[in-house]
Amino acid sequence: MSNAPSTITSVSISGRCTKAARSIFIANLVAQCAIIVTGAIVRLTASGLGCPTWPECVEGSYLPTARQEESWHKYVEFGNRLLTFALVILAVAAVIAAIMDRRRRRAAGLPARPTIFVLALIPIIGTFAQALLGGVTVLTGLSPLSVSSHFLVSILISAGCVALVVRSYDLGDQPTVFLVRPELRLLVWLMVGVAFIVVLLGVIVTGSGPHSGDSDSESRFGFDPRTVAWLHADVVLLFVGLILAMLLAVRLTKGPARLFRLTLVLLAISVVQGIIGYTQYFAGLPVALVTFHVLGASLVWVTVLFMPAAIRTRGGAVIAN
Repeated sequence: MSNAPSTITSVSISGRCTKAARSIFIANLVAQCAIIVTGAIVRLTASGLGCPTWPECVEGSYLPTARQEESWHKYVEFGNRLLTFALVILAVAAVIAAIMDRRRRRAAGLPARPTIFVLALIPIIGTFAQALLGGVTVLTGLSPLSVSSHFLVSILISAGCVALVVRSYDLGDQPTVFLVRPELRLLVWLMVGVAFIVVLLGVIVTGSGPHSGDSDSESRFGFDPRTVAWLHADVVLLFVGLILAMLLAVRLTKGPARLFRLTLVLLAISVVQGIIGYTQYFAGLPVALVTFHVLGASLVWVTVLFMPAAIRTRGGAVIAN
């Protein structure tokens, strides 16, 4: 008598968000990075008070008017304000996508993932907070503290958007399995922390330099621009050193290929950033180069935030016999 071979069927029940939802979450991340750059353009072109009132552009009108004295600067500032409406639309879409995904998950009998909905609230809450902070910035005559806070809030919102994108690609919330040794996990989060310090110092450098945001505004931080610029450069060198250490550590420990690729991308962006940074410093901070430097800073920040997701897996599969 012969025994029939047993058949083992592997069924993967995915808790990953739908492709449509993931696309909306990615769009929010891209839009948040875009407004960081357009906000920088407003400041660098001295258009910060192109619309001298808030929420109106000029007293009695939400749109720029011919009677304004701000010339073309009013269109630059108004364009940046207009982009906020696009952010609101995308943020609302993110919340709707999270709700629809939760309903789909419930109908399919999949585990609830409340983290997705909570993270989806970040873009809309952050965008409205930014609108209010933008009003404070205008009404305080471009106070360097409020301008810097405006930028840093954008950085935090983009961090929330990265977390939303990452979690939407996960199969679930549990279990979490780390793919690297504890030392590499610590190194990844050290890189995130140092990257934030780099961005923070970059904001202080800009707030201490010639680009105050308006040609008639002399409101700047009281730091010596040369001193804070070199301090910023020193921390960047530390950051690059950590990137090289990560590349070596991943190779020696045979870590995840995705982590290695992300680190290589981060190194490439950082090198370009360094070249732009030193060039703009010795060239007298031309607007075009500073704009590219802000874009590069956003890319560095977003890239390093994707690294923690490369050192673990979250969620799993249900195996049925």
